[in-house]
Amino acid sequence: MISYVIYFLIAIAATTIGAMTGMGGGVMIKPVLDMISGFDVATIGALSSITVFAMAIVSVWKQLYQKADINFTIAIPLAFGSVAGGSIGQFMLEGIINVLNSNRLVLVVQNIALGILIISVFLYMLNKSKIGTLGIKNIILVALAGAFLGIVSAFLGIGGGPINVALLIYLFSLDFKMATLCSIIIILFAQISNLFQIAVSTGFAPFDLSMLSPMVMGAILGGFIGSWFNKKLDDKTVEICFNGVQILVFVLCIYNIVTNLV
Repeated sequence: MISYVIYFLIAIAATTIGAMTGMGGGVMIKPVLDMISGFDVATIGALSSITVFAMAIVSVWKQLYQKADINFTIAIPLAFGSVAGGSIGQFMLEGIINVLNSNRLVLVVQNIALGILIISVFLYMLNKSKIGTLGIKNIILVALAGAFLGIVSAFLGIGGGPINVALLIYLFSLDFKMATLCSIIIILFAQISNLFQIAVSTGFAPFDLSMLSPMVMGAILGGFIGSWFNKKLDDKTVEICFNGVQILVFVLCIYNIVTNLV
């Protein structure tokens, strides 16, 4: 019973922050489960993907219901690109699991990649006013960006993470709130693709999904709560939360790298 409560709290905390900041939640769920769960890499990826998928459905529905001002000329090609990227990313994850044949090594690779992305995004967000943005409008380039973000989402099992928001701001000159909304849409479609890829390849039977129910319940509540906060808080407050979570995730990545190499 205690385990159910712990996994519920992890899911609701991660997805509330994820829906509020556009991170999705997986960027926090993945390293926390790496640290505490004892599940293998594939199972953690499946748990994270399904949980984030539940949050994204709720969050996108709530934003549409509230008639949020979504830039669909950017969001739609991003979504279609992320579908292709999600399948590729899941294929890459399955490939590296088979090649390395070591749960610990795969965890190290994922956490190194996530740590590098986190610190890169953190530095960009601190200096984005000096760096500027590109203001890309070309639909093909938008779709390619969605594909790249879908690959990262599925391969790292993070559901999108801060790289979505930072790249959307830099490439398409979106404001922070619009970038968070588009990020959640990317996450939704990337996870649809990712979960479909799992279903047609290995299926879900090989995974230990005993903690899925409390995590999905937490994700549904987190999607509602996070969307409410996103609507109520100003850009600056959401961005502070965004940067704070990045520091926490980076620390978790370092911990997971060290503990799996020792």
